Amino acid sequence: MTGKLSTLALSLAGAAVLGVGPLAAQTALTGAGATFPNPIYSKWFDAYNKKTGVQINYQSIGSGGGIKQFTEGTVDFGATDGPMTEEQLQGVGGHVLHIPTVMGAVVLTWNLPSLGETQLKFDGPTIADIYLGKITKWSDKRLVALNPGVKLPDEDIIVVHRSDGSGTSYIFTDYLSKVSGEWKEKVGKATSVNWPAGLGGKGNEGVTQQVKQTEGALGYVELIYAEANKLPYALVKNPAGQFVKPSLESVTQAAASAKFEKNTDFRVSITNAPGEGSYPISSFTWLLVRPDIKDVGKAKAMKGFLDWMVTPEAQGMASQLVYAPLPKEVVELIKDRLKTLKGGGKALAGA
Repeated sequence: MTGKLSTLALSLAGAAVLGVGPLAAQTALTGAGATFPNPIYSKWFDAYNKKTGVQINYQSIGSGGGIKQFTEGTVDFGATDGPMTEEQLQGVGGHVLHIPTVMGAVVLTWNLPSLGETQLKFDGPTIADIYLGKITKWSDKRLVALNPGVKLPDEDIIVVHRSDGSGTSYIFTDYLSKVSGEWKEKVGKATSVNWPAGLGGKGNEGVTQQVKQTEGALGYVELIYAEANKLPYALVKNPAGQFVKPSLESVTQAAASAKFEKNTDFRVSITNAPGEGSYPISSFTWLLVRPDIKDVGKAKAMKGFLDWMVTPEAQGMASQLVYAPLPKEVVELIKDRLKTLKGGGKALAGA
């Protein structure tokens, strides 16, 4: 899917209520960015197509590419799993809204046929040291200690990471920076970092395929990609000392720690969140939207889709693909923020 333009016809139901007129129904929107939420975006676009008229073209190219194209003005909206940095915000004059869409989990997955369906356990410092190139064997004593009773093979660990600018990498490196001082100092968090070790794969899809094709591989992908490809994924130790399985419930519990002010820009990290049942590599994912879109038709079309996106109908689709729906309080904050969207410098009708 990465790099492949998926053209999905969408339209704007409830036009009168949303203030979306015939102009919007003839308008095309283009977007690009994160692969992490691409499955749910595709589902939303397809479902919305059955209601509608506006065409939305979304290119799943990675968060780095989404931020770049949004900044350059070559797309109508961007998509990212790593919020824009202060420097990146300056690049668009601060004219951007981060709109959370769903929440998901980044999981560790591997290719070790000898283990069958055994679910391995990891903790943060061990994951960091594997990706730092300090732990190189599956039979390393630290992995053995974390997985008593599991016969880990004496094989090399083939580390797999993203080769493109990636919000999934941002989530993963944000987590590693919180659990490893050495990682924070030497590598840090970003959509693209200088990886100390390993092979690169483009997109969640590329990493998934690298892992599937390489015995001994260990990679990180969004949960839906592991599920869809029948790959195993790990329990990860959280700050409460619990080994937690990634799931709707454990991502939702991680989000419960997030605190949003009424004037929030929604750029909140929920990695390594407190709570007995919180999965530690969880995150929101965001659409990047201009607060004032010059083309009034596009502005109305964008707002119409976003209004629908936070409805129970749309959010209810998330769990079918192992994404966690947005908390109710976040939905209410988004609804208030969407009322501020403008087209051609003017408030949108029905806002």
